[in-house]
Amino acid sequence: MRHALTLIGLLLIVPASPAQDVPPRPSKPPAEVKAAFLKLLDRPRVPLDVRSGETKREDRGLVVQRVDFAVEKLPDGSTERVPALVVRPRAAREGARMPAVIVLHGTGGKKEGSRPWLDELARRGFVAVAIDGRYHGERAGGQSGTKAYNAAVVDAWKSKPGDPQAHPFYYDTCWDAWRTIDYLQTRDDVDPGRVGMIGISKGGIETWLAGAVDDRIKVAVPAISMQSFRWSLDHELYQARANTIREAHQDVAAELGEPKVNARVCRELWSKVIPGILDDFDGPSMVRLFAGRPLLILSGERDPNCPIEGAEIAFLAAKVAYREARAEDRLKIMVARNTGHAITPEQHAAALDWFVTWLRPEPPPAGAAR
Repeated sequence: MRHALTLIGLLLIVPASPAQDVPPRPSKPPAEVKAAFLKLLDRPRVPLDVRSGETKREDRGLVVQRVDFAVEKLPDGSTERVPALVVRPRAAREGARMPAVIVLHGTGGKKEGSRPWLDELARRGFVAVAIDGRYHGERAGGQSGTKAYNAAVVDAWKSKPGDPQAHPFYYDTCWDAWRTIDYLQTRDDVDPGRVGMIGISKGGIETWLAGAVDDRIKVAVPAISMQSFRWSLDHELYQARANTIREAHQDVAAELGEPKVNARVCRELWSKVIPGILDDFDGPSMVRLFAGRPLLILSGERDPNCPIEGAEIAFLAAKVAYREARAEDRLKIMVARNTGHAITPEQHAAALDWFVTWLRPEPPPAGAAR
């Protein structure tokens, strides 16, 4: 499949529709996959009950606001709330409804770490919002690093049949992303018909999962995240992915009587806490559901977390789906040459340009801070 990549500068640009492409393997129809994923993640909704926190008008021409909102009722009767950071241009035209972009962070990150993306997007005319993923940032219970995240995954693994199902590994944050769209739709400065999403690493996986089945996401940029989980297991290249939550995988290995984390450990853990990720909800299947909507995929040629050979299966599935939808111009795949788990400056700039091109924000007023 490498012959399909064309070298341009430091980037490998994957052509949108070589005539010889065929689907990598049979999959369920996209509509069936979409319905199944939505059903799996569905849970009782609660009113958003938005609480506004501190709002600051910054010298750089931005308004920064902290909010939180309710997303679901938990089995113990408490309410799960999502803390969010919203950045918008201060000089926006009065009464204007701007496009919005949701930014999802990676493993161990938090919403504040997305601030550079939020600022750059706001300066281009967007309302930009970042949330803390489940068991991250303000939702980590005061624990540092990924301790809360690992512990939640282990708890989900140990759940018994009939227990309330939790999916802290990617899926629960997908639900939070959908509720973030609900929140954006309540804002009088957001155009609900122009919402995009970008995610980095873990957040990128959540972007291609959550965005694939929610048509309210009009433009998506999954970054350093596109892959085939199934291919990685089948080809013994699961190690880097497992190491993103190493302690959880080690605990499961011990419980299964394995001397170390291996493919069996990953297969059993993933099948329990992210069911379907090795089949219907894997990258090559889910990426087809974007066909027709602008999709920019950013990958690294040497990314150990997302082996390029598995990613190429998803690229192929996307190209076939976009060709069938006659929307080849809305798909772009950028693979950074000799790059690992990182976004290059060229890819970063391309992501910002992608949102500007497809969500059409108003240009900032003359003299506005950039």
